Amino acid sequence: MTVRSVTVAAAGRSVDIEYAWVEAGPAHPVVVFLHEGLGSLSMWKDFPARLCGALGMRGLVYSRPGYGQSTPRANGERWPVGFMHREASEVLPALLAALEVPQQSWLFGHSDGASIALLYAAAFTDVPAGVIALAPHLFVEDVSVRSIEATRSAYLSTDLRARLARYHDDPDSAFFGWNDIWLDPAFRAWNIEREMERVRCPVLAIQGEDDEYGTMAQIARLAHHVPQARLVKLAQCGHSPHRDQPERVVDAAASFVRTSQVIS
Repeated sequence: MTVRSVTVAAAGRSVDIEYAWVEAGPAHPVVVFLHEGLGSLSMWKDFPARLCGALGMRGLVYSRPGYGQSTPRANGERWPVGFMHREASEVLPALLAALEVPQQSWLFGHSDGASIALLYAAAFTDVPAGVIALAPHLFVEDVSVRSIEATRSAYLSTDLRARLARYHDDPDSAFFGWNDIWLDPAFRAWNIEREMERVRCPVLAIQGEDDEYGTMAQIARLAHHVPQARLVKLAQCGHSPHRDQPERVVDAAASFVRTSQVIS
């Protein structure tokens, strides 16, 4: 993939966003990849190419502001409780418009990125062709907070910062932007279940049974609010199904897209 940068106006300022295309020809549908809370364009590694090959689609992979080679957080900037709503309603639409991405595209999100994809589908009900959500968060659980606290300790006391620096120009921007807001007591009340009732597109939710950042209650609540959602539960799988069991994820996503396209 050739990494490029585009400047967009979003969230009250102009930011540079790094992105890359997984090419399959301009006539092919597009799947947009939205990374996790510590992710970036490069942290997806070869998974977008594998999935796009199976789907017969082009892929758009990017780093959200604060991550990768995109504009980092400003000094002292703390993300608001509604940062995922802001990404879904401002940043993602601005990026898609700047790159002239077709409206009827698919969204593939992981963790925070899955929540952002679902919020986008709720806000722009006629736009996405469908959402594939890996380990989405709909509300804050105790297990999430405990694991995020443990990750903070690891960042401060182990080589985790050095490892993240391989994928982020400013690892502190990426880490503390995510970690500080998730551990803010005000964030415990964050909940997007009400917004999910507005989602109209097809949804596939995949979660590992050994997810250290959330329980199966997350996708169960999603199915309650989004009746058309299909659920895939993976045994012996943690928070990152596309890394733990990539073949299962690719197969499930390909079957979901094929079936959804036939129905539509």
